Amino acid sequence: MYIGVDIGGTKCAVVLGDPKGDRKVLKKVKFPTLGVDETIARITAEVEKMMPCDAIGISCGGPLDEKRGIIMSPPNLPDWDNIHITDILKDKFGVPVRLLNDANACAVAEWKYGAGRGAENMIFLTFGTGLGAGLILGGKLYSGACGMAGEVGHIRLAEEGPIGYGKAGSFEGFCSGGGIARAAKDIAKRAKEAGRVAFSAVSDEEIDALTAAEIARLARLGDPDAKALFNECGRRLGQGLAILADILNPEKIVIGSIYQRCSDLLCEQADQVLSKEALGATYSRLSVVPAELGDEIGDLAALAVASEIFN
Repeated sequence: MYIGVDIGGTKCAVVLGDPKGDRKVLKKVKFPTLGVDETIARITAEVEKMMPCDAIGISCGGPLDEKRGIIMSPPNLPDWDNIHITDILKDKFGVPVRLLNDANACAVAEWKYGAGRGAENMIFLTFGTGLGAGLILGGKLYSGACGMAGEVGHIRLAEEGPIGYGKAGSFEGFCSGGGIARAAKDIAKRAKEAGRVAFSAVSDEEIDALTAAEIARLARLGDPDAKALFNECGRRLGQGLAILADILNPEKIVIGSIYQRCSDLLCEQADQVLSKEALGATYSRLSVVPAELGDEIGDLAALAVASEIFN
């Protein structure tokens, strides 16, 4: 039995389960992420209710010191500065505890239980609010020298473009929920300067509230601005995938969140660019697929971190 702890910017979850079993999640508790001390106290209390277990896994947004189990001031967790989370739980419960960033944890989950099953070399792309990657290379999770491997959102794809990961024209700028929303605002601004209204006459107030999901809905209805935005996103996705494919030569690239829900708007454009940009032998062995675990991925990712302790 394992306990998984998923620490997010707005909510946390503590789950009990056996990720190898038929019914993987046996119990789950969700609660808001509040102040550091209050949230850690709640995590500890919920873990205690689910004990005993063999190990505890923690999934959290970075930056982290994964080797020492320290949460190091993630932007979505204000005041979580150098929190020795694994020591806190290890000292309290006396079982092994491991911490992984959420992209790595989700990569392990999709590799073991989802779309990446059977792959020796796999890349998982988050493609949510931001863009990060988890790397499975040679049948093992690869974290790098200081746990920063897989920060692919920081790769610059163009001199200009939407800002993501603090960099204009970055992979995250073009291929993330935040980047798509920022690009929509830029399109609307340029359209207004040209004397027209973008996105099917959406008002200025609505433009500010546009999300990737709403832009996808407009694209499926035939809105030209929304279609053009998703076409550009797809082309940039193919460009980024080609870079990753040529460097790492994986059998599979598994993409979550927005790609999972919008592959009909992204897949064709991405594959056209990927097939041209990547080496022929690399492309012929590569499969790009949506993630399979859906809404369960956060729970299974945290449990997968715990199960990795014994591998």
